[in-house]
Amino acid sequence: MTETEHLAVGDDLLDQALTERRSLVQLCLYAMDRARSAGVVERIEEGLAGIGVTAVRPEGHRFDPAHHEAGGTVPTDDPALDGVVAETEVVGFVDRGRTLRVPIVTVYTARTGE
Repeated sequence: MTETEHLAVGDDLLDQALTERRSLVQLCLYAMDRARSAGVVERIEEGLAGIGVTAVRPEGHRFDPAHHEAGGTVPTDDPALDGVVAETEVVGFVDRGRTLRVPIVTVYTARTGE
């Protein structure tokens, strides 16, 4: 086998490994979403973090439609909380800076005078 052929085989193996990694990560997210045990969810999340896939739970941060999806709102009397993420409904994930899934969140909204 020539050096060029050897490099081509190596590139093919790397592409295959990356494709398989993406499939396994997606399978883990699917399993996490359906797990009924908090311990199982925690273990899957730890395993994903070990390979660079981290959970995104933006509670307490300002809602940003570029990085979050609004799933609902909850009223607040505190004007400082208006537009802040109150709760994460569906955990988001990033893979070494690349968004896999944006978190779906509940956002505080200021009560209007009634």
